[in-house]
Amino acid sequence: MALTLDSLNSASTDDFVRLLEGVYEHSPWIAERAAARRPFSSPAQLKLALLQAVREAGIDAQRGLIRAHPELAGKAMVERTLTADSAHEQGRVGLTDCTPDELARIRKLNADYGAHFGFPFVLAVRGPRGQGLSKARILSTFERRLGHPTDFELAECLRNVHRIAEIRLNERLGHVPELGNRVWDWAEQLAAHSDPGYAERGELTVTYLTDAHQACARQLMHWMRDDCGFDEVTLDAVGNVVGLYHGLDRGAPRLLTGSHYDTVRNAGKYDGRLGILVPMACVRELHRQGRRLPFDIEVIGFAEEEGQRYKAVFLGSGALVGQFDPRWLDQQDADGVSMRQAMAQAGLNPTDIPALTRDPSRYRGFVEVHIEQGPVLNELDLPLGIVTSINGSVRMLGEIIGMASHAGTTPMDRRRDAATAAAELALFVERRAAEVPDVVATMGQLTVPNGSINVVPGRCAFSLDIRATTDPVRDACVADVLAELERICTRRGLRFEVEETLRIAAAPSNPVWQQRWEGAVQALGLPLYRMPSGAGHDAMKLHEAMPQAMLFMRGLNAGISHNPLESITNDDTELCVRAFQQLLEGLAA
Repeated sequence: MALTLDSLNSASTDDFVRLLEGVYEHSPWIAERAAARRPFSSPAQLKLALLQAVREAGIDAQRGLIRAHPELAGKAMVERTLTADSAHEQGRVGLTDCTPDELARIRKLNADYGAHFGFPFVLAVRGPRGQGLSKARILSTFERRLGHPTDFELAECLRNVHRIAEIRLNERLGHVPELGNRVWDWAEQLAAHSDPGYAERGELTVTYLTDAHQACARQLMHWMRDDCGFDEVTLDAVGNVVGLYHGLDRGAPRLLTGSHYDTVRNAGKYDGRLGILVPMACVRELHRQGRRLPFDIEVIGFAEEEGQRYKAVFLGSGALVGQFDPRWLDQQDADGVSMRQAMAQAGLNPTDIPALTRDPSRYRGFVEVHIEQGPVLNELDLPLGIVTSINGSVRMLGEIIGMASHAGTTPMDRRRDAATAAAELALFVERRAAEVPDVVATMGQLTVPNGSINVVPGRCAFSLDIRATTDPVRDACVADVLAELERICTRRGLRFEVEETLRIAAAPSNPVWQQRWEGAVQALGLPLYRMPSGAGHDAMKLHEAMPQAMLFMRGLNAGISHNPLESITNDDTELCVRAFQQLLEGLAA
């Protein structure tokens, strides 16, 4: 018989601890401390209470919790002294059936890891989907994490401890994240399509209007029409996949939602696509229940956001706000194929693009769910975050010009070193951005053209990327950085050139829509965490036409994104779908 929240809420503290025995390996103190936080209204709230008990226990207790876990394929496995849960987990992924070479490799990794960190390697081998990781994936993760700093790796072990506990608790409660699993499976199937040159290496790359891109569009349309029950599914003139689920009142303003299905090169599977698949899952549930809301739901898979094949970006969402520039059609990709040719080959007619502009009066607003693409939620052990604003950004390319001279014969007080001036600027950029909350600034490119080991750099090219939640705060940082650049160059006898290459306005979340997301998250028993988005999103474009607000979902592996390590869990995804459902219910009330 499955454990229930009611039985846990009504149990004595001793019985509560007994009922949760083994959820955390050899650590009954966690359940004992969490018992005081009852009652729990949802599994998510129970998991959060257990997690908070660990966070509040201090570093010594946390290290003890990590050390309570056995090594993978280690001595306890060989001697058959693993707990039933650990034996089941290690057996499920084949660690109890290793070849001699695999066993020797794992033992070496265990020894190296323990000597380096002083605690055992902890990995939730059941994985983000709960079905189990391959031995190859386990070994590659083991090797990668050996290179982490100690404090970071300690936190990563704790995150894996909590994931292990989450899966064990799900099984005790009989809780299956079916909606999260569905979105996960869709993402996996969509990732089967990849551009040539990347597909052969097992990498995910889907750029605008390639064969893989068009295959993704067909797959989304198939799911929307045949699996989810959308009433209308179309491919528009720019390549957007548009699904419409009718409401009871066809004349009522619609809800617009979605994200992009193109990717960067060698990408992760969830950036953009999560924002299409989550609302698709919600529509699927409405259709299965035979329900219609008072308004239409329009879900769009935007054809392009990343600017990978052509220099134009936000082609899909920009077309909806009348910002498709016809001059883009003459741009050519690396193979000399113009955008106009690519569209013709895909059966799209660019003369129809102006008609895609949406009438804001026909829409209630735009919402988007998205993987965070950063480490904050991961570090806080929170599955969902409320976006307060999408940062406005300014990008510049510049060059500092000095004088190249011999590294051995030029005295230090006679040098006109462009590279050290750029280094000085980089340190100022770092300090200046850190002074103000929610400002970030990056010099991601520093290049000495034709540099040589024995030549004082005469030129140094650099990039600047400055972002903030509001345009005035961003622009103040830009002004200070440029003023400092001028001071540095004047003092050092150098000159500089700077060109602004991009300026995008900040997109603050609409307060009413932000509150709706907050209400949806609170309804799940989760705490609210408000945060800005440092990355750009399709919501920035829709912001120019209608109210918008975003919901972030935690990513694993320190929140890395635009990378194959980008990852999510089925449980977090379940909560994301449930939050979207709560938002819909609130709008329908």
